[in-house]
Amino acid sequence: MNYINEYKLWLQNVTDAEKAELLSIQNDENEIKDRFYTSLEFGTAGLRGVLGTGLNRMNSYVVARATQGLANQLLKSNPGKKDLKVTIAYDSRNKSDEFARTAACVLAANGIKALIFEELKPVPELSFAIRLKKADAGIVITASHNPAKYNGYKVYGSDGAQLAPDLAKIVLAEIEATPIFGGAKTISFDAGLTSGMIELMGDKEEELYLDEVQKQSLNPELIRAKGKDMKFVYTPFHGSGLVPVTKIFKRVGFSNVIVVKEQEKPDGNFPTVKFPNPEFKESFALAVELAKKNDADLIVGTDPDADRCGIMIKRDDGSYVSLTGNQTGLLLTEYLLETMKERGNLPKDGFVVKTIVTTNIIKEICAFYGVEMKEVLTGFKFIGEKIKEAESTGHGTYIFGFEESYGYLAGTYARDKDAVVASMLIAEMSLFYREKGLSLFDQLQSIYKKYGFYNEFVVSANFEGIEGIEKMKGIMENIRKNTPKTFGGKKVLAVRDYLSSVRTDFATGKTEVLTLPKSDVIYLELEDNNNFVIRPSGTEPKIKLYCLLAGKTEAEAKEIEAEFKKDIEKIVS
Repeated sequence: MNYINEYKLWLQNVTDAEKAELLSIQNDENEIKDRFYTSLEFGTAGLRGVLGTGLNRMNSYVVARATQGLANQLLKSNPGKKDLKVTIAYDSRNKSDEFARTAACVLAANGIKALIFEELKPVPELSFAIRLKKADAGIVITASHNPAKYNGYKVYGSDGAQLAPDLAKIVLAEIEATPIFGGAKTISFDAGLTSGMIELMGDKEEELYLDEVQKQSLNPELIRAKGKDMKFVYTPFHGSGLVPVTKIFKRVGFSNVIVVKEQEKPDGNFPTVKFPNPEFKESFALAVELAKKNDADLIVGTDPDADRCGIMIKRDDGSYVSLTGNQTGLLLTEYLLETMKERGNLPKDGFVVKTIVTTNIIKEICAFYGVEMKEVLTGFKFIGEKIKEAESTGHGTYIFGFEESYGYLAGTYARDKDAVVASMLIAEMSLFYREKGLSLFDQLQSIYKKYGFYNEFVVSANFEGIEGIEKMKGIMENIRKNTPKTFGGKKVLAVRDYLSSVRTDFATGKTEVLTLPKSDVIYLELEDNNNFVIRPSGTEPKIKLYCLLAGKTEAEAKEIEAEFKKDIEKIVS
């Protein structure tokens, strides 16, 4: 693609304000190249990029083109169907509402009914609404937990899960065949409302969604009796979680919830945090201050689109410590299985799903309770596929699924991670153990003593721009060609290359076919139940390195961590 010609094309077709933005970079060839050397990539997670004018940026032209591609796919895949429908939601990010309306207008112009939430809503509520409305697809405008300069466009299938890879390829082909200017049909939003091709959704759909969330509570009687006695702090990080999360707390009986006022209102600039991401304990600074002032038992935070949930828990000395996504997930897994077993309603064919980069202690927990553990590639859509598979075959009862990146789902009402149900269950779990005289920190230590000391951490290495993409490709190619014989002081026993779908045993030289879908992931199986995984992020310009460690003691696990970090530094430097 000739980026200079593309730059000139945009100058001729955009609004005056956008033209002024482009003219301001006319002497900066690197910036012009970065904005126009390629289209913003459409993958299985849709689009995600920096807001701005250009082909490699998030703007209304890119959104309209992507929606036309989706419309083309739906029309071609459903010939003769007269009542095609797509649900649309958006979060608090800058221009999210504008992009959602743009998508609705394009769908309506193509004869596809757009069902759009009139106010910002979480991702899981969109996933639920797709199946509630028997829609053919769903769109949500969000960049999840990315910095404020980003926005994104995620597409969901009729099953409520993120678009499957085969469909994503078809949509991509349709997008690429659509001219950026003039290629998308559109009508005005008001015309769509008047004609009935655009329909608003709101409180009715949200209440039905919350009905399903509430059904996932395992100890409703306990909460009604004791919920008012537990005090905790909640922050939506300026996102879409405030209304549904506080509603579900009130519904089940948690009345002593203190919201961080400075982070209560939706704001796409996220003024109080560097990253609106519950993975970072720094983002909880205001919440910790509030928790200390009120002697709260627990801190809960949800990201802008309320699909991820992070927590901080109180220790005996009164300090608050943040838990990793793995730690919260293993606590929830143990709590759900333990409670179901005690009550005699643990399904005989029950199963738990985790991703390949999620803590391996789940294997031990599932084995203890006699339930199956299923493993999938990174991405919650693959967990959604396991739910769909169980329902369509009649084999297996889904209990819980999670990924290390703070995403959890109990129940099958949605097919994506849900911070609303996670917030409710975390609060319930905290109360459950509190009544037994245990803090969540105490329970975490108890689990490690029961199953072994597992220690996981993730390193994210950023690689911005064109040079960064090439650097990431080089790193992955080098590991494939020169797979290390040791890593972190541990012998490499086998390597799984999910791109070639081959597992190679180093001791025997034997190979076997991997059955999971092809993906740019390399997984090193190490001695003593340690593992290392590396993959490029599907949504951000970074490589992610996952370290799944195990030791006989906590001290041993920490020693292994230090050795892993030395080898990681060699890879990304």
